[in-house]
Amino acid sequence: MVEPMSPQDEQVITEQLGRMPRGVVGVAWRCPCGKPGVVATEPRLPDGTPFPTTYYLTCPRATSACSTLEASGLMLEMTARLGTDEELAAAYRRAHEAYLADREALGHVAEIDGISAGGMPTRVKCLHVLAGHSLAAGPGVNPLGDETLAALGEFWARPCLEDVPADGATL
Repeated sequence: MVEPMSPQDEQVITEQLGRMPRGVVGVAWRCPCGKPGVVATEPRLPDGTPFPTTYYLTCPRATSACSTLEASGLMLEMTARLGTDEELAAAYRRAHEAYLADREALGHVAEIDGISAGGMPTRVKCLHVLAGHSLAAGPGVNPLGDETLAALGEFWARPCLEDVPADGATL
């Protein structure tokens, strides 16, 4: 479920990205501390550019950790498994279809019709997208996104939760 973006969310996302967010529909996943971690974006940006990345990972700790995993060669390993594991490949195709359905619910853009993100459904080219999809959709929708999250571990645990006051209110 996508929550509307508040002015405070927009400020946090701007700090996370180092720029104003573009085409954001709302917050698709929040860190346990309450900060936005994944945003849902329009399939066409305000300047008219088609944008296939529906779920955009904004959490700095998660994006950094995904970059580290990408540098380790994990994407090549995952792509190779898609060629040998029929069950995994079928689940990844279903993730692709779920991603397309989520984006279509936000609007139709003919230029990116049938194109999801992250390399789905035949390869892995962006762990950030897969992690964002899994965080937004929940476990069991994108198997390689779920594997990415498992490899990241509890990326939000530090220093993120240290930002939460004892009463649990978010800053």
